[in-house]
Parts: sequence; structure tokens; C-alpha cells
Amino acid sequence: MAEKEITLMKGNEAIAHAAIRCGCDGYFGYPITPQSEVIETLAELKPWETTGMVVLQAESEVASINMIYGGAGAGKRVMTSSSSPGVALMQEGIAYMAGAELPGVFVNVQRGGPGLGTIQPSQSDYFQATRGGGNGDYYVIVLAPNSVQEMADFVDLAFELAFKYRNPAMILADGVIGQMMEKVVLPPQKPRRTEEEIKRECPWATVGRSKNRQPNIITSLELKPEVMEQRNLHLQEKYRQIRETEVRYEIQGNPDADYLMVAFGSAARLSEKAMEMAQEEGLQVSLFRPITLWPFPEKEVAEAAKGKRGVLVVEINAGQMVEDVRLAVNGAVPVKHFGRLGGIVPEPEEIVNELKSL
Repeated sequence: MAEKEITLMKGNEAIAHAAIRCGCDGYFGYPITPQSEVIETLAELKPWETTGMVVLQAESEVASINMIYGGAGAGKRVMTSSSSPGVALMQEGIAYMAGAELPGVFVNVQRGGPGLGTIQPSQSDYFQATRGGGNGDYYVIVLAPNSVQEMADFVDLAFELAFKYRNPAMILADGVIGQMMEKVVLPPQKPRRTEEEIKRECPWATVGRSKNRQPNIITSLELKPEVMEQRNLHLQEKYRQIRETEVRYEIQGNPDADYLMVAFGSAARLSEKAMEMAQEEGLQVSLFRPITLWPFPEKEVAEAAKGKRGVLVVEINAGQMVEDVRLAVNGAVPVKHFGRLGGIVPEPEEIVNELKSL
């Protein structure tokens, strides 16, 4: 058995390497801090010479999302990456893709906002990601990595879920995870799918008109209200199935501890250190890390919070995921939020002090 190749790289670089190895057919993006290394790494690796993967710097984020729409409509494995204000510009296209039931992968390496904000790390796009962001009743599958390894691993997982449910999937990282360097084991190289394989796997795709075949029409538009209602009901049933089968999370520490912390992404890394420090001071704390932010593990959070003296939700924002935690706990346990704003990343000592105040 061949030894695994361990490489040191940034989270953004891991995204690029994993995209090539996971059989991505096309990347369409636009540079923006703190995720520019994704497209820079792809340009350096030149996958069009080895796997045939298209890499294109679009003229804007709006252009890139429409290129993703087109590639996805042809059954291709396509993706883009951006940061907070850039993803905001893509929301119309993401909603169109959700309505047309097209798979695609989106990477958001978050920075502080609102507006152009700061280029420093933040987690303030939680609502944008988990509430859909665009118009209409739809959801995006959202994965939250907390390591460079998960940045690499979640590319293939995001494609798998996107195609399984014909739905957009997002990797919601932040500037800490995107810029930090860690050891990573990259996935093996997948063979590129043939056109026949794409047609067989994606019978809904449109691949152009031929003498014997009319093209499928891919659209999110429907002018008849009764037909549009049925389409929406179909989507809601799909979302129900995703909620039942695709929840992912991780629990660290003693589940019978007195206190529970809930955090995702880089805030979970900080909370893990805070948990160790708190235990040295005699506080019994466990940590719940949602890996899927949508579907949110509400039942699992409620179960983990049972019998606790209090729950501390740690985020690098003004308080967003805390609302989902409060809904899950439903008043059974006191829930407190702690976060820093403006691109400031909290120190573990600050988190410990907040735990003491519960």
C-alpha cells in the first residue's frame, strides 16, 4: 500500500488542489481577498494541460456565477470561490440554480462586513449561507471546515451532495482557515468523466440539439401558479430529505460536562483550546461543532444541551448561529453568545472568561 503524501499548504491552496483531483470540469471565479490563492494556485498548476479542467477568471462575480449556471446545466462538475461581498453578488444566480435544480459548488472564504468591510476574517455570512441569501424558498447545503484537511476533503463531499440532490452546495470557510498553513493529505486523482458518462449520470442535463434529440430546457421560470406551487412543494420535500439524512457534527469532551460550547469553523478551533484551558481551571466543558450549517443539527444540539447549566455559542460575528441554537434548545437551558467583530479573532482566554460568567 502506497504511503500517503503529506503536504504543507494553505487552506485556499488545498481547495485548488482538491478541485483538480476531484474531477472538477471547470472553475470560474474572480480574485478577492482573502481567497485569491484559489484561482492563483489553479493558474499555477495549469490543470487544462493535465485533466482538461477549464480555469477562467471572469470579468466579475456576476459573470462567474452565470458561467457556473451554464456549466452545471450541461452536467459538468463546476465550482467557484469568492469572499463575502463577492458571494453577495452571486446570490441571484445561486437562487436561479436552486430553482432549476442544478448542482454546483461555491466556496466562501469569509471576511468582515457589512459591505466591503475588512479583509480580515469573519463568520458574518452565516445567515447569507444558511437562509439561502437570494429570493424564494430555497436552501443551499452548507459545509463548515475547521482545518486545511477539511478544506480539501469537503470539495469532493460538496460535489457529491450537490449532484445527489441536484442542489447548490457551499463550503463556508473564513479568512483564518483560508490563509493558515497545515499538513494535508490530498485526495487521489479521479478520472475525468466522459460525455457518455455525463449523459448517463445526468439525464436532466442539456447538451445541445441533435437530429434525434431535443435539448432539455433548464430554467427556474414557471408562469402558471399551480405548476410553480408543485415545483416548490417538490423542493420542500427534497429539503426535508436532506435534513433527515445529511446532518453532520462533532462532539468533543465529556458529554456529561456542566457547560456546552457550540462553535463552527475557526471559532471551533479556538473553542477547543478554550475547553482545555477551562478544564485546567476546574470547569467541565464539552464542545459541539456543527459541520453542516444547513441542514443545522438542531436535534443533536438539543440533546447535547440537556442537563447543562448553560450553553455558550462562540462566533466571529454579532450573533447569528446563536439563533439556531436557541431555537433548538427552546428555552430549556440558558444560551449566551460571545463574538468579536471587525475582523478581530477572539483569544481562548476571552472565551474562558465568558464561560465563567454563565
